[in-house]
Amino acid sequence: MNEPRLRFGIVGAGMAGILSAIKLKEAGLDDITVYEKADRVGGTWRENTYPGLSCDVPSHLYSYSFDLNPDWSHLFSPGAEIQAYFERIAGEHDLLRCIRFSDEVVSCEFTGGRWHLATASGHRDEVDVVIAATGVLHHPKYPEIDGLDSFGGPTFHSARWDHSIPLAGRRVGIIGTGSTAVQIVSAIVDEVDNLSLFQRTAQWILPQANPAYSEEEREAFRREPQVMADLHENLSKLFADGFANAVVDAESPQMKLLEEACRANLEQNVHDPDLRDKLRPDYRAACKRLIISPDFYEAIAKPNAELVTEGIEAIVPDGVRTRDGRLHELDVLVLATGFKVDAFMRPMAITGRNGRGLDEAWRDRPQAYLSISIPGFPNLFMLNGPNGPVGNFSLIEVAELQFGYIMQLIDCIRSGRCREISASASALEAFEAEREEAAKGTVWMTGCRSWYLDDRGIPAVWPWTFDRFRAEMSAPDISDYELVS
Repeated sequence: MNEPRLRFGIVGAGMAGILSAIKLKEAGLDDITVYEKADRVGGTWRENTYPGLSCDVPSHLYSYSFDLNPDWSHLFSPGAEIQAYFERIAGEHDLLRCIRFSDEVVSCEFTGGRWHLATASGHRDEVDVVIAATGVLHHPKYPEIDGLDSFGGPTFHSARWDHSIPLAGRRVGIIGTGSTAVQIVSAIVDEVDNLSLFQRTAQWILPQANPAYSEEEREAFRREPQVMADLHENLSKLFADGFANAVVDAESPQMKLLEEACRANLEQNVHDPDLRDKLRPDYRAACKRLIISPDFYEAIAKPNAELVTEGIEAIVPDGVRTRDGRLHELDVLVLATGFKVDAFMRPMAITGRNGRGLDEAWRDRPQAYLSISIPGFPNLFMLNGPNGPVGNFSLIEVAELQFGYIMQLIDCIRSGRCREISASASALEAFEAEREEAAKGTVWMTGCRSWYLDDRGIPAVWPWTFDRFRAEMSAPDISDYELVS
């Protein structure tokens, strides 16, 4: 029996899209088009260029296991290096020829057994399988504050940083206190005349040095690739055991150690008692995404920096007015207010079997079986989809494991076992019920508001250990899928 020639459409040329194209080509499936709305690969590392940008996963872990990089400059390398890494990988694997740049997919419709894609340029395509590699931290979220458009100076979101705007000697305001804001504060505080950080919620900060790799160490990585491979594996185990597995058990010994480290960091490194009180959260460490920084407390304590905890009443032409009536005069306003984390593939209009749209399927909230497959949307597979391990694992490691699982689903089509495959509604329902129950024991449910929580207050993330994730991804249970011949 001749193997069917399958055509693939990959949406997104970030980390997961590059991975997908490489792995499909390795499997001899080279009829691929990658659709990218921007003019370069890189995803979030292309979009985000703000000062101080770095990854909070160690660089030698935040790397493809099959293409490790000996030349990372630091334990946690800056964003520009990560972007360069993805650009190099795409070039070396000859992916650029199969990427349609600056052509955003606006609709995908499943009809006649195939997916029909349409792009903003008017391009049309038909594919057998769609890989959605659209990312999570993708669509900027803007705050709803009165007068936001009235500010007289430059205003921009941290994910749309305007490098044409000089900061030296100016009064800069930053709204938000997540990881992005913390990195920006540390990076620019010595450059600006005055920095105002508007805090709605205090954050726990885990102290973590960021040493540079010496030339001798990098040369050793180049000379002995196995040393790099061993480092990757060791970091994976340390990350899983010390953090990823800790947060899914709120009472674990590892979680208590993390909390103690965060408390000690605050108590020992913020000497002003008033500032220390303002910076002390009223919830458990890691309930919100834990922030890693070696120097934020030092930065926010500098004479030209101010932590503003009074609520914002309005934005006015001269700056930010807080509810105590005070006007904080500013020259530049930065919105470090995060992303629409429940968008996923949207705003693409996606229509599955029998004309059912994704907005209808996700009317209550986004759901996908094992974060990969949606009932009624055959041959559509997501990487880092809803309710996956976004909060506590390395997303590259997650994507590699997920794609190994997806390839086994694709093999069902490739072998002729079926023409269409998607998770069954009963499998998704059972998975979600078990996931929601398990989430109750995680640190994310211990009394804070965070972007991990869905509209019901349930963490929309993987609530089990990394070992369980590996086991689930090792082989699909085909009985959980609907196969159409």
